[in-house]
Amino acid sequence: MQRQRGLGYAAALVGGVTLLGPYLEPAWLMALVVILFSLILWRFFATKYLTYTMCALAALYGVGLLPFFVFATTLAMIVLGELAFQRGADDLNTYLYYIISTAWAGVLVMVYLNESAILTIIFGIIAAVLLKVILLKYEDSLVIEGVGTAMTMLLIQELNYQADLQVVVMAVIAAFTFAYFAYRSKTADLSGLFSIALVGIILLVFTTPLWLVIMIVFFVLGSIATKYKYEYKKRIGVEQGHSGARGYRNVFANGIAGTAAAVLFGVFQDPIFIVLYVGCVATAAADTLASEIGMTGGVPRMITTLKPVPVGTNGGVTLVGELVALAGGIIVSGAALLLGVITLPMLVACSLAAFIGTNVDSLVGATLENKGFLGNAGTNFAATVSGGIIAVALYLAMPV
Repeated sequence: MQRQRGLGYAAALVGGVTLLGPYLEPAWLMALVVILFSLILWRFFATKYLTYTMCALAALYGVGLLPFFVFATTLAMIVLGELAFQRGADDLNTYLYYIISTAWAGVLVMVYLNESAILTIIFGIIAAVLLKVILLKYEDSLVIEGVGTAMTMLLIQELNYQADLQVVVMAVIAAFTFAYFAYRSKTADLSGLFSIALVGIILLVFTTPLWLVIMIVFFVLGSIATKYKYEYKKRIGVEQGHSGARGYRNVFANGIAGTAAAVLFGVFQDPIFIVLYVGCVATAAADTLASEIGMTGGVPRMITTLKPVPVGTNGGVTLVGELVALAGGIIVSGAALLLGVITLPMLVACSLAAFIGTNVDSLVGATLENKGFLGNAGTNFAATVSGGIIAVALYLAMPV
């Protein structure tokens, strides 16, 4: 109850900051006011981590690292989001209330400050809810949520990328619809839901729906491969955790490199980023098929020594795994070709790169991951990045 009252007073403070901020200069003066009031809230209303968050954001604004719009919007979203979240449980409905609250907060600040930054608001909301899901079990998570949301909004603001409002709205609807389907079909958990939505929105805003279709092809292939002989994999202890539901680590490890390529294409419109994107996604598909199906294909051999190793050993490869890896890369690249996103030379480069990238994954797993330098997500990320870069290198090396 005491913390709820503290959040209420914090909301009033945020309202005052938003109303007076444009007229109170210099920035450090407003920052000082926020810090002082935040400390008072902590003293009387047990708002320790909220105070830390508000002080951190105020400090960033006071020294000129955050523009006022990002500062005020982040404060409003974090405080109103917390008010909504504190009244619910850790379920999808509570996160829906959180999204609605942060959306209202962002829009109200945007309208009052006469800003046209709907894209910034949307990415801020998704960053906030995603960090909330990921960090919920940590007591001090609110600080990271606040700073992470602010940095995300600042990045989008600085990109100054112009997108049609209708496209943005349709992107949000389409991405969340697909992500919700993935969640309901138990192929993604809550963190996976919001991660998939984020990736989908980025692809639709910065590129075209066809790029999202390519990512969906990978997602479908990966889901099928994960469910393939699942009981057998469970019996020998090598199954994907959470009954095959993918979380944010898996989504980002396999999708963040391709998503970055999509942003680069949207900003620079250079066709080479198409190759980079398809190369990354094709590698992610090939690697997933090699891992999930390959482990059912007999005794694996260590890629560095070719000696037999137990099933599930990092760096272990099988003939079946190699064959399905090749097939996975060709399927994703072929889909991109049929959709008209890439040309035949690009298909060749991306398919070969996917196969090579899959074996890079095995090599990194046998060396760095087995020695504890990387986790599974880091290994997957290294593979997708290498696959994308190799695809670009192969394509550029082809005769014109």
